[in-house]
Amino acid sequence: MTSPEAREEAVLEAVRQRREQVNDAIPEELPIQRPERLYEASRYLLDAGGKRLRPTVLLTTGEALTDTEPLSAEYRSFPSLNGGSPVDMMAAAVSVEVIQSFTLIHDDIMDDDDLRRGVPAVHKAYDLETAILAGDTLYSKAFEIMLETGAESDRIVDALSVLATTCTDICEGQSLDVTFEQRADVSPDEYLEMVEQKTAVLYAASACLPAILLGADDETIDELYGYGLDIGRAFQIQDDVLDLTVPSEELGKQRGSDLVENKQTLITVHAREQGVDIDGLVDTDDVDAVTEAEIDEAVAELEAAGSIAYANETAQELVEQGKARLEMLPDNEARDLLCQLADYLIERGY
Repeated sequence: MTSPEAREEAVLEAVRQRREQVNDAIPEELPIQRPERLYEASRYLLDAGGKRLRPTVLLTTGEALTDTEPLSAEYRSFPSLNGGSPVDMMAAAVSVEVIQSFTLIHDDIMDDDDLRRGVPAVHKAYDLETAILAGDTLYSKAFEIMLETGAESDRIVDALSVLATTCTDICEGQSLDVTFEQRADVSPDEYLEMVEQKTAVLYAASACLPAILLGADDETIDELYGYGLDIGRAFQIQDDVLDLTVPSEELGKQRGSDLVENKQTLITVHAREQGVDIDGLVDTDDVDAVTEAEIDEAVAELEAAGSIAYANETAQELVEQGKARLEMLPDNEARDLLCQLADYLIERGY
């Protein structure tokens, strides 16, 4: 069995190799043009970095589907299934990363966050109006870029449909997340539905889009979409755990900030069902004012209720379910990497 350390090293190297190619492709697909300030703001977060996990899922899935040795084929002219026309998989990968960046810009505006990826948020670096326009530009550009994949026309239509539905789901999930902050009766099923829409659907799109563009059958498309939903939900659940259990300096933000800001997580939803007074766990709603001692006490109470263990177990079950969906793919190195990536997301997701 592969150790967590070896798995992490393999995944990080695979992500790094694909990230470099995606980073090179972003300026090609989204050049700075007139009006320059708008496109500079649109590129701002993309140029600031990011792991590029979703493009990695997309590119690796394409390799697994076609039984292609990882990194051996040109992503810009990737071989289709059954002898179809080559597909620009890199354009598809950039498209989903552009969607991710669009959601981050708007999230930061809604939360009035100061920083993202170690730099000022777009609405802080520029201004609110420019940030809104930059997010909207990225949203529309994602569809333009997907049109450039060169896939057969009916497949492009299906891919655009998935992308459009994904964007709608993300907005609905974000709306639910905001609404949940005002409710004390959110159920675990409601939380998982919100996470599916807000976070997991973009992983699902990343996993199934290669199957659509390359000409896979409907069953394969559905199973890959399910894989993305499962690992995406697991990733968000584990992110909630990490917010409480990883030191602030490693997280890059105040530990326990979700709890202070009254954000619903699977942990707090479960704990409330166990009778824990979630609202009384910390005495402040100011992230800058909370102390490490207060967070330690809150975490101890959540652990005693079994809520952190419950979240960890749920995330692990989702990962195993997601990996099982990959059994319909050819047994190859790329499929193994998709399984390792699923494990990595709940081990080192931050």
